[in-house]
Amino acid sequence: MCGLEVRMEQGRVSSIRGDELDVHSKGHICPKAMALRDVHEDPLRVRQPLRRRGDQWEVISWKEAFDTIEERIGKIQREHGRDALGVYTGNPTVHNTGTLLHLYDFFDALGTRNQFASHSLDQLPLMLVCGEMFGHLAMFPVPDLARTQYLLMLGANPMVSNGSLMSTPGISATLRALKARSGRFVVIDPMRTRTAELADEHLFIRPGTDVFFLLAIIHVMVKERLCKPGRLEQFSEHLEELYERSVSWTVEWAEAACGIPASDIERIAREFATAERAVAYGRLGVSVQEHGTLCQWAIVVINLLSGNLDREGGSMFSLPAVDFLKLLASESKSRRWHSRVRKLPETGGDLPSAALAEEILEPGPGQIKAMITIAGNPLRSAPNSAALERAFSSLDFMVAIDLYRNESTRHAHIILPPLSGLEVLHYGLALHLVSPSNHAHFSEPALPRAEGSWYDHEILRELQRRLGKPSLKNFLSRQLGPELRLDLALRTGPYGVWSGRFLRKDGLSLRRLKKHPHGVDLGALKPQLPGRLFQQPKRIPLLTPLIRKALDELKPSAMDSEWPFLLIGRRHLRSNNSWMHHMPSLQGGKKRCTLLMHPGDAAARGFAAGQMVRVRSRSGQVELELEIAEGISNGVLSIPHGWGHEQHPLIPASEATRNPGANANALTADSKLDEPSGTAVFNGVPVRVEALE
Repeated sequence: MCGLEVRMEQGRVSSIRGDELDVHSKGHICPKAMALRDVHEDPLRVRQPLRRRGDQWEVISWKEAFDTIEERIGKIQREHGRDALGVYTGNPTVHNTGTLLHLYDFFDALGTRNQFASHSLDQLPLMLVCGEMFGHLAMFPVPDLARTQYLLMLGANPMVSNGSLMSTPGISATLRALKARSGRFVVIDPMRTRTAELADEHLFIRPGTDVFFLLAIIHVMVKERLCKPGRLEQFSEHLEELYERSVSWTVEWAEAACGIPASDIERIAREFATAERAVAYGRLGVSVQEHGTLCQWAIVVINLLSGNLDREGGSMFSLPAVDFLKLLASESKSRRWHSRVRKLPETGGDLPSAALAEEILEPGPGQIKAMITIAGNPLRSAPNSAALERAFSSLDFMVAIDLYRNESTRHAHIILPPLSGLEVLHYGLALHLVSPSNHAHFSEPALPRAEGSWYDHEILRELQRRLGKPSLKNFLSRQLGPELRLDLALRTGPYGVWSGRFLRKDGLSLRRLKKHPHGVDLGALKPQLPGRLFQQPKRIPLLTPLIRKALDELKPSAMDSEWPFLLIGRRHLRSNNSWMHHMPSLQGGKKRCTLLMHPGDAAARGFAAGQMVRVRSRSGQVELELEIAEGISNGVLSIPHGWGHEQHPLIPASEATRNPGANANALTADSKLDEPSGTAVFNGVPVRVEALE
């Protein structure tokens, strides 16, 4: 989402820096952008199709690669049905314009129900709540940070993630501005993150118990008559039932579960409810826990009951120039089918990634025999790595669309390499949905495509042609390239030439957008409800059968003395994603993949900083260096996400393999889920620690 200024010398990139004139980012730049040149020039990057022969890779032509894929996967589809092919899409697919514009046509043509995506390891509970309450899985509420007076944040560290589902470049300045105008910033987190250090107040919470804190906030608001939904009450359903249910969500009940004193819960509820403009926000930490769906639901409810949903300074909704919500309205459904083995629910066409291993390993009709992975490394990002290793090793055939050979793509029989980020056009289709302001920005490729290379969308279209179900729709969809698709979407969007009932002379089109290399400012977020709701009638159901069932079954989990610690993840600014570990420019300084432990817990066990320890769970074990820090709660441990890089003949030696770290997902289980969504539990995993000899 950040505008970049790429300087060239003799056909090579000499520097990359933030574009100070960009209407959105105003010069901000993050480590991922700084590393674009490193990725492009990386000698280990795959640049030609590869075929695996034993423990060796051989370069083959694009034609031979596609012919082999068509023959092998085509045979599997004919013998075992279309569901015998599985597809996994990783995080970068959302940020590649060509991929995202063609992905749903690709899925439709393949005709398999065995689709998996990285968002089921991330924001799926929020997507489910958006679908239940607003009628669309991607109708994400965005904190209006620039105009709020009170920010309550749980399980989020935007100082490291750059905002994530509130895409806010230079967020440290935004948060400091909140404090400078006498606003209040409160963080609830098991660890004192960089964001928590900036807050006015940080309260430690027991991992996996945020839902009890949030429900107690609702209880106080109802009990003390602090609810003031205002105009939202006219199109909100089940308010009275919600008020009745809240009676049992007492602050004492919450304190016993989450560890935050009842007096603090009461005080924060009053502060939030009486603030002039307030917003509650929860991110990854509250999604990837046992009650992730209820956490995200409770956050929406708190914003609604306080009158801060769809309100300036509260929780608002974007109106992007390319209205991705309307374009994907037909895809925004859930529970249309379930996984074969455990009957886990589909959401937006994808099954939970926690079901991937068993769907490959369990014999029977519908068993996955072949896989296509697109820009993903599920063997490090998904739970129960050991089971996934067995599963991917057993596949009859696998294709990876990827720049790198890693722990997942090493299992591929064919690797198809797309172009790098500097060689492709860019428009932030998905992240405009979570932007705190409306704007549009198109970037031409900074570099010409290398000879003999293929764009991501060209790879998808060729696979669609060879593997897809023959149909007129399949044929026609392959004729439309990304620029034409983007132009049509801009022209028919809310600011477009053809928007509404009449032509607009000043409306957006791709041609007009190209004349503004620093982007076009389309204004601040504005209230849009109930008109923006995607269900009929246009009302917000506060309680649906899914939410009622989850509330009825909610109960605190008891600690097990055999597993005295609860494990959480963490991220660092220069290792948000596992691919960043390949970049030497991002990997200097202090060692990051360590086990974080509170000094009191270390002293009680005679542990010293820097010693090697073994962490065990019911699923597996890892060994790594101990780091002792005051900034983590007693009884809580932390291992960062995305490490555990494998040294293997099929994976070339790199910065990542020289500094492999430990794989936290060797400790997570694919059987422990947020039940409504099927999201794997990464926070609050019971573990124990022992010293190594």
